Amino acid sequence: MVLSIAALLTVGALVFTLFVRAKDVPAPEPVSPTQHLDERKTEIYFGLRDLQFEYRLGKLSDGDYQKTKLGLQAELAKVLAETDAILAQQPQAAKTGTQKAALKPVLPAPKPAPPVSNVDAAATTCPHCGAIFERPLRFCGECGKAMS
Repeated sequence: MVLSIAALLTVGALVFTLFVRAKDVPAPEPVSPTQHLDERKTEIYFGLRDLQFEYRLGKLSDGDYQKTKLGLQAELAKVLAETDAILAQQPQAAKTGTQKAALKPVLPAPKPAPPVSNVDAAATTCPHCGAIFERPLRFCGECGKAMS
């Protein structure tokens, strides 16, 4: 008796899950043709923000910062051009809402780095390991300890 009830419940559960009607399944949300580009654009903006943060901490030299920043900006220009090309191919009614979202700035423009002034050698030399830097830093780039 118990075995037949268990078998009946198992068959009922299988029939219920395997025979779902197509009209009961909700329609998928339409995917934007520029969604992958918008995601990449956001990643590039975050990369630029992190790059500027690490530069301000003194982890990057001026040359490395400028080289990496220019590379990310060039990649961002390609992504924005690709987005504009795709949106230009879309019908006018479909692109008005997407274009406004695509043109909305994600991050403000980064502030320029403060100019390097002539500073005495004590401010650019680590008191712990003796490493010498071309500008004053808060933390040593070699040993990681505080410069003060």
